Amino acid sequence: MHSQNYRTHLLNNTAVGSTPVEPFAGSDVRGLISEVVYSEDQPWMTQLVLLPLLQKLGQQSRWQLWLTPQQKLSRQWVEASGLPLTKVMQASQLDPLFTVDAMVKALQTGNYSVVIGWLPDELSDDEHFRLANAAEKGNAMGFIMRPMRTSKSGCRPRTGLKIHSSLYH
Repeated sequence: MHSQNYRTHLLNNTAVGSTPVEPFAGSDVRGLISEVVYSEDQPWMTQLVLLPLLQKLGQQSRWQLWLTPQQKLSRQWVEASGLPLTKVMQASQLDPLFTVDAMVKALQTGNYSVVIGWLPDELSDDEHFRLANAAEKGNAMGFIMRPMRTSKSGCRPRTGLKIHSSLYH
């Protein structure tokens, strides 16, 4: 089966050991950027798809960075979800105009296993290219969380997962 998900890019490791950060467990993946289109009425997707990945990444020695638009992460939710409270950092009240730049800077440092940012609109090709390069450089994963837009024509998003946004409060 071949996936046509043009917004998810895996970058292969071409120089083994070229970065001082931990590699993804048992793979040649060096960086990943993906858009996750979420819907308020699909809470099961968070628990089945994104949360296990974040729990696995929480086992690394690196941080998880959450760039949330308005809400603060709930300490109780982080603990109840099995995420390492001591490795989760958050920047809230971040203007969406600066989210991509902040993600690029964070991803390329190698200090974060994952950087999650919320954006209201799709990425431009240039923004996606910058994020993918930063993720490769930092051996990190980046997730762009974007709300599903209801369309008058009934069109569905071309790619993405529907993730319940109540994971931040």
